[in-house]
Parts: sequence; C-alpha cells; structure tokens
Amino acid sequence: MARRKDDRTKVDFSAFDQAGARVFDNPLVTEVSDSYLEYAFSVIHSRALPDARDGLKPVHRRILWSMHEAGHRPDRGHVKSARVVGDVMGKYHPHGDTAIYDAMVRLAQDFSLNVPLIDGHGNFGSPDDGPAAARYTEARLSREAMLLVGELGEDTVDVEPNYDGSLTQPTVLPAAFPNLLVNGASGIAVGMATNMIPHNLGEVVSAARWLINHPDADLDKLMEFVPGPDLPTGGLLLGLDEVRRAYETGRGVVRMRGRVEIGPLEGSRGRQAITVVELPYGVGAEKVIAAITNEVTKTKRLTGIADVKDLTDRESGTRLVIECKVGVNPQALLADLYRLTPLEQSFGVNNLVLVDGQPRTLGLKPLLEVFLSHRYEVVTRRSAYRRRKREERLHLVDGLLIALLDIDKVVKLIRASEDAQAARDGLMQKFKLSEIQATYILDTPLRRLTKYDRIELEAEQEKLRGEIAELSKILDDDKVLKKVVSDELSAVMKQFGSPRRTTLVDGDLKEVLAASVPAGPLEVADDPCQVILSATGLVARTAAESEEASEGRRRNGRVKHDTVRAMVHTTARGRVLLVTSAGRAFKVDVLPLPVLPEQAGTVSLRGGMAAAELVPLQPGETVVGLAPLGPTAEGSPGLALGTRQGVVKVCAPEWPVRSDEFEVIGLREGDEVVGATWLTDGAESLTFITSEASLLRFAASLVRPQGLKGGGMAGVNLPAGTRVVFFGAVRTDDPVHGEPMVVTSTGATVKVTPFGSYPAKGRATGGVRAQRFLKGETDLVVAWVGPRPVGATAIGDPVELPPADPRRDGSGFAVMLGPTVVGHLVERD
Repeated sequence: MARRKDDRTKVDFSAFDQAGARVFDNPLVTEVSDSYLEYAFSVIHSRALPDARDGLKPVHRRILWSMHEAGHRPDRGHVKSARVVGDVMGKYHPHGDTAIYDAMVRLAQDFSLNVPLIDGHGNFGSPDDGPAAARYTEARLSREAMLLVGELGEDTVDVEPNYDGSLTQPTVLPAAFPNLLVNGASGIAVGMATNMIPHNLGEVVSAARWLINHPDADLDKLMEFVPGPDLPTGGLLLGLDEVRRAYETGRGVVRMRGRVEIGPLEGSRGRQAITVVELPYGVGAEKVIAAITNEVTKTKRLTGIADVKDLTDRESGTRLVIECKVGVNPQALLADLYRLTPLEQSFGVNNLVLVDGQPRTLGLKPLLEVFLSHRYEVVTRRSAYRRRKREERLHLVDGLLIALLDIDKVVKLIRASEDAQAARDGLMQKFKLSEIQATYILDTPLRRLTKYDRIELEAEQEKLRGEIAELSKILDDDKVLKKVVSDELSAVMKQFGSPRRTTLVDGDLKEVLAASVPAGPLEVADDPCQVILSATGLVARTAAESEEASEGRRRNGRVKHDTVRAMVHTTARGRVLLVTSAGRAFKVDVLPLPVLPEQAGTVSLRGGMAAAELVPLQPGETVVGLAPLGPTAEGSPGLALGTRQGVVKVCAPEWPVRSDEFEVIGLREGDEVVGATWLTDGAESLTFITSEASLLRFAASLVRPQGLKGGGMAGVNLPAGTRVVFFGAVRTDDPVHGEPMVVTSTGATVKVTPFGSYPAKGRATGGVRAQRFLKGETDLVVAWVGPRPVGATAIGDPVELPPADPRRDGSGFAVMLGPTVVGHLVERD
C-alpha cells in the first residue's frame, strides 16, 4: 500500500547519505501514525472483517477459490488438507499455514456453521477439542460451497492480482445465498470487531424473496420470516426484544441456553437427572463439566449434584447427564446451572461488515439489501456473458449454414485458392461472411458439412436465438431480473433448506430470565404425602404439604382419586417399598415420583408413572402392593402377602439395610403373589376370594410374622382347579373411610355386598360363598374388598358399579364391563 506523504513536514531534500540516496527527515509522531494507519487499514480491509456481499473474509474466500481452481469439488475425492493449505499459502494468502488451516477447519464444522462450506473427512475438532493436524485430515468443497463459487467462470465478479501479481483472484464470490446471515462471522480488527450470529437458510431466503417484491417492507414484516437466529447447536434463545434491537441497529445481546430433559435417571430406579441434549453455541460438554466441578468442589456455590457423566456419541448426539441428589428439586438445580455454568451464555451481536470497502454496522434489512444488490449485479453480468457467448456461437452457426447452402461452390473456391488467406478472403467476398465465420468454415472438417449436420445446426440456431431473447429480457427488464433472482433463491431453499434448530423465547430478556427462575428452594421439604398404586399399575404421589395445609384439606373437603389399589403414608423425601407378584421388593425414593395433578378437588391417577419405569420387572411380573419405610412404618407387625395358591404370610419389617432389592417370600413353583398389604397395628382382617367365589376372612393376629426367607403358611383351602383372585387386609373399624364392601365379577355380572355380611372363620378353611353363578358362569375374574369401591376399565376409564346387595350369596347384576379392574376412593388424611 502506498505511503501517505501529504501530511509530512520538514522534508529536507538537500540531505543525502554517502551512497547518494535521498534522505527524508520525517517526525517520529508522523511516521508512527502513518504506519499504524496503514497497518490498521490493512487488517480491517484485508484480514479481519467479512464482505457484506458473500459473507467471507479474504482467507476464507481464497481457500474456496483455490479449492475450486484445483478441482476439489463434491463430485471428486477428498484430498489432504495440507495440500489445500499449501496451495492457498503459496498462491493467494502469504500468511502462516496454521492460520489458514484454522480458517479452513471452521468452514468444515457443522457445530460452527449452519451450512458448512467444506466437506471434511477426519477429525475436524469439537467445541472442546481442536482438529487433527492438516496432514491427517482430508477435504473437498461441499455442495453448498458450489453455490458460492459456481458462477465464477462467467465474468460475474471482478478479479484482482494475487500478492505477487502472478495470478488473479476474485475480489468477491458470486454467492447464490446470503452466506453472511446464514453462517455468521467473527473477527477482531484494529479498534473494531465483528460478531454475527447464524440464521436459518430457509428463513433468510424467504425474507430476501419478500424484499425483492416489497422493497419498502419494514423490519417487523421481515421478522415474520426471520423471527430470530437459528444456531447450529440448537438450544434456546431468550429475549426476542433484544433480537429485534440487534436487527434494527446491528448491535445487541442475546442469551442462549442449553436444552435439557428432566426425568428419572436410567437404571437408578427413579432418581432424578437433568440431561443436557443441546448446548449453547460455541460451548462444549467438557467446558460445562469443568465449570460444574469448579462450582461444586471449590466455590461450593453449586450443591445438589451427585454425579456428572458425558454420554455424548455420534448416534445419540449431545447427552450430558447431571444426576441430582435425593431430595433435590431438579428445577431449582437447573436454575443454578444456568446461573453458574456455561449452560447459559450471552452472544454479543455486532454486525460490522465491509460495504464498498468501508466498515459499516448494518441491521437485518440493510444486510439483505446489500446481498440482493450483489445478486442483481451477478445475474446481470452472468446474463450479459451468456448472451455474448451465444451471440458468438450464433454468428458461427449462421456462417456454417450459409456455407452449407452452397457447399459445392465453397469446396470449389477453397480448392481453387492458392493458400488459406486467399480462401478466407474469397469466402468473405463471395458469401458476405465475416473473417471469424470464414476462418471457422475453413477449420471445420468436411465430415461436419453433411445434410444431417445442417439439420442439427438449424435446430441449434433456433435454440440460440430463443436463449438470446430470454437473456435480453433479463438485461432489459428489472422485473424479469428480480424474478430470476427470486426463483434461484427459491431453488436454493428447496434443495438445502432445513428445519429450525433453535427454540425462540419471546419477550424482554430481563423479564424472561426472571420468569424462568423456578419458585421454591433447592432442597424439597420433607413434608407428609401419600404414595398411591392404581389398579392399572401406575405409581404416583400426592403433593407434599405442611400440617396446616393438610388440616385445611380435612376441613374443606376430600381429595378423591380414581381406582386405588394400594396407598401408604410417607414423606416427600422418604422411601417406600414396591412389592411384585414374583415376591420381590424394591426400595424406591418418593421424590422422583410424579405428583398427581389436582383439579376441583379431584386428583387423577392417569398422571402416574408405570411401575416398569421404576423397577426392573420381569416379563409378566407386576407390582401388587406398597409398604412404607422409615419412621412411618414403626409399630407395624409387617407386610401381609397372599399368593395365587392360597398361601398367606406376614413378613416382619426387617428389611436389608444395604440392598434395594430383595425377596419377601419364598414362593413355590408356579405360585405368585396376588396381593400385598401393609398392616398398621395387626387389627385388620386378612381376606381371600377364590375363583369359585368363596370368601374367607380371619384375623391377622392368627398369622405369625416370619423373616424374609419364610415361605408363609396355609391361608385358604383351595379345591382342585381353583385359584386365589384377591388377597388383602381389611379394617372394619375405620369411621373415616366408611364400611368396606366386597366386589365380585364374572366378567358378565357384578355384585357388591357389605363386608360385614361375611362371617369370620379360621385360617386354612374354605370360607363362604360370595356370589351365586348364573347359567354359563364358571368363575370370578375380578374381586376386591375395601371402602367406597369404584370400577374402571384396564385403561382407567370409569365403570358404574351396581347398587349394594345385602345377600352374601346372591347373583350379580349384568354390567357391560370388558377388561375391568376395581379400586376405591380415598380421603387424604
């Protein structure tokens, strides 16, 4: 660059050194100032800032141009990256190979660009790690990159000499899509910097097409097409008010968040975990883990985390699992993670770009206008080039056709000519041809001058005239030009458009951040609650509440549930025991269980969690009962169990301390547990109902508690071919829940009878008849004993039960049931 001389003062032209060279006397301040300005201008214009037209800095443009010239295109094989770097450095970019390779790597990273411009093969790095050395990786242009360089051979852009004048390079690429907005850019110059955020290709193209036909469109209309940035790593973007400010002024700050999923930790039997599935732009999993480790071990500001695991792989993508400690509110922990780790990051938007060689800060509409103006010029120059080439070809075809009309005369003239110049002159004079046409005829082989070739030439002539007319329309009519640009953008969008990755959260940034902070402490209070097992196999808990709130519910009304098979009282941070039909028991934390939604005083059990999601059940194994653990279980004789073959057992509550899974009964071959009920004080009546409709009740005190290994004792006498349908412990002295009822069903008829109608008998007897079978009825399919019975289908829909029948051996009422389960309504105490 030429040195500025207009500001120099006190130049002494009389001073010469010993060699006779002229010496300039220049003040140090002026010399330093001039040199610094030259350096600053060089950095701004030739290194750090992208051009608003193609969205590329010089190094990126030279990489793509060099690869295009060398033929490293998508339809050819990959080549060593070191070869590309060497060509770029030697021909066009005389800087360090490391800088060139770093720029090249970014063009290949799908986590850095929405539309990668280089198809890389090998390790091109991650948000946490750098790439492999250039000698190990391979590269070629991507299909999308061909949209930037594909029109270079048609005089679409200006060219300039390279650094040593031996070659030429384009000053800008034709750029068939708005690369600057789609892929963003970053760069640090002298006293200024650019930091542009990526956008969705389809959205940006849609906005550009709208602006073509509506040049007066305002920003709000354009934001209907481009509602906000779209980051290649997905995640959430908060505060669209700040996004609009950036689109309007070219400057702003947006807040990015990782996307998370909160739920049970896989393989941990219900423990809660926060799984990060998408990270903020430019943030890697290792960076988040390092921040968590620092906050947990050093500053102690982040508590409630049990473990952090990075399970990210190529198949499942980002998976950063943050395991919560027992008793921790995951929503509150997530708020701390957003506040203290890179899981939430800010992006400072600064749309500083080069426009006509000058740095300018542009908003969304000016950026689109600069791109469209560039495309208008590219298409105009391309069309002029194509028309010129077709006119030149048409000129030759016209000459050939003239020659073919009098081919004999042409041949005779050529043979009679003394040399080529004479033949050329003769053709020009006799057939009124131009020198170019005459030369082309002389160079054409005789085999091309046949009748068939004449037909081909006439068809080509007609085609060329049509194409020239179409190209002339583009050059002569701005409306046609704009339509061509719009149609080409539409084709790009159809071929390379992709769904939006980033979720936008509307509103003012401060208000959005304030609203996203969950209410409540990190540690959940250990308040009383109830764990419920539904008759359809769902497990859930009621919301933990204080004693005052619980007392208020008792005064103001009841909270009802659907069909409930079992319920135990516990605390929010306590544990319960799930008992299965295989005689196994599992300790489960209460806090991870879903809280039942409440509406108008009624809680629906359909919000529960399938038991198979909590414990590892075997095929055909189901959860049949619950038992409390901890202080709420004190004073109980144990867990009452009844099996399909009529065995009864009261298992003493001496559970293993270090094991979360154990057996509570030794089952015989082919037997299974049909019911498991927690005994509060041993005053309950144990009840069996068999498939032949026999009901046996006896005092729980008649069964001696056994240890875990015990196999139980005879509970009910079963005739051959019968089985136990129901087993449970029933209280008859509960004034709160009302009188227990017996419900039996054959599938076609249902009978409801007061439990008090059945006399108590001794253990291991046959019981009394609970329902008289009608013709065609052979056995019971459903039986249940408890207060306020209700019926439901196997999917939880309610079934209306018939009125109570005081006859203990009466017949049932016909009810259209289908697959049915029975439970009861409970009142929260």
